[in-house]
Amino acid sequence: MTSSVNSMTAAGWDDQMGSDVEQLFFVTSYSDFDRLAHGPRGSPAKKPIYVYRFHSNDGSLVLLNIQGDASQVVNPAFSRYHPRLNVVYTCTEDIENNGKIFAYQVGEHGELTQMGEPVDAGGTSTCYLTIDKACKHMLCVNYWNSTLCVIPIDPETGAFTGPIQSMYDPKGGIEMVACGRVKGGVNHSNNDGSTIRMRQADPHSHALVLDPFVGCVAYVPDLGKDLVREFFYDPVLGNIELELNVLPSGMCTGMPDGPRYLEFHPRYPICYVINELSSTVAVFEVDRRLLQELKEASSRGEDMSKFKGRSSLRLIQSIKTLPSAFPTDMNTCGRICVHKSGRFVVVSNRGHQSIAIFRVKTKAPNTGELSTVGYFHTRGETPRHFQFDASGQYLLVANQDTDSLTVFHFNLSSGEIRYTGNEYRVPSPNFVCCCPTYSESEPEVVVNTSSAMNKQISGISADLSDSESSCVSKGPDDNKNLAQALENAQREIAYLKQQLLMQQDRAIMDVNTIIN
Repeated sequence: MTSSVNSMTAAGWDDQMGSDVEQLFFVTSYSDFDRLAHGPRGSPAKKPIYVYRFHSNDGSLVLLNIQGDASQVVNPAFSRYHPRLNVVYTCTEDIENNGKIFAYQVGEHGELTQMGEPVDAGGTSTCYLTIDKACKHMLCVNYWNSTLCVIPIDPETGAFTGPIQSMYDPKGGIEMVACGRVKGGVNHSNNDGSTIRMRQADPHSHALVLDPFVGCVAYVPDLGKDLVREFFYDPVLGNIELELNVLPSGMCTGMPDGPRYLEFHPRYPICYVINELSSTVAVFEVDRRLLQELKEASSRGEDMSKFKGRSSLRLIQSIKTLPSAFPTDMNTCGRICVHKSGRFVVVSNRGHQSIAIFRVKTKAPNTGELSTVGYFHTRGETPRHFQFDASGQYLLVANQDTDSLTVFHFNLSSGEIRYTGNEYRVPSPNFVCCCPTYSESEPEVVVNTSSAMNKQISGISADLSDSESSCVSKGPDDNKNLAQALENAQREIAYLKQQLLMQQDRAIMDVNTIIN
């Protein structure tokens, strides 16, 4: 295991502890190319769901399960693991028919048990799923006809408890202009001028991300209109109620941007938007005071329309994801991800066939802005998606058009990646979902202050030492119980250390704000 220079910081300590977590990877594949807006060049999957066990000692995978009737689970292309339960959701990408969202209970050996019937996603080419903070609602995005939907889920079981309860159509009910690829439309895999004009003839919602601060603003990158839309989301009622604002997703150069995904930094009031068509990352500063105003006004039952036209985002940087010599029209960007340490932002380039890695600046006045670390070949073509393991030390890349899943080691200090030699054949892989196994006996941690955290950490460490020393004289059953207690204590320490670091970073940001 390669540790970072700051391996004893909370984030670094948590990264190392994460490697001990039992984890599975849920990988989905395209099964019917004719129902897609884009044109994969790999092999269609006969069964589109693969489940692997991950080994953190060498970054290898063992295939446990292949399932999914390709005629029923058509082109599953986005997945979401429940934040507290061993449940994974996946949605189908189909421009001819409404998408379906499936929920599966995940067994420790990779077994998948479907939980009830799939629910209708309320639109075509379903492409993104979000679970709100209370785990009571799932918000889904339909790329082709741009609709946004909210579906209720049971916070105790993760099962769907009903059909769509709220829907929002940014088109206002206007019919689509473009037609599907197999009916004379363009291939969305291309990035030439004529393709872009057709791709941007209609709105195309590509993601929906709730703000991590108060949970009542939904950010929706609209690839078709080069905008980031900001909606007021009522988490109590589970409704997308009002479009508050729209803002450009880039520098307004006159060239198309095509915003695809949006990610928040885990500690700084910063978010990053990946622009698929311009191969750029747009860096935005987040107005947390406005978010708090929105939350307080909502709690008082005020008319939220008074916030229309006010944006919680301010563009502070735009940076290319490609080397300067590489033509932009030969590339489209795929995924963007902020590393769990908060030190790096990672992007996939489809066409350049690379992972671009950026370092996050930590000093004011440039906090949150990016500098390029480098570009690393993915050993395959069209890296549509990638995912870190729970430790943040391994990166799994889905090379869609060469039917391969490749594993890289991620250097926590430099941000560079190195091929592990582990590569697996998967037909047209499009999404990699990390599924850590949740234990029902894990303690719930409530933290109030930094001093309280330090006291808890000290106390747990002392208990940990006592447990380790007492294991020698215990029987097999006692040892098993102690091992479980030890694992729980280790996770709790890691969590507390991370929370302490986050509080310290927030204090530093507040001081910098006052100074500036």
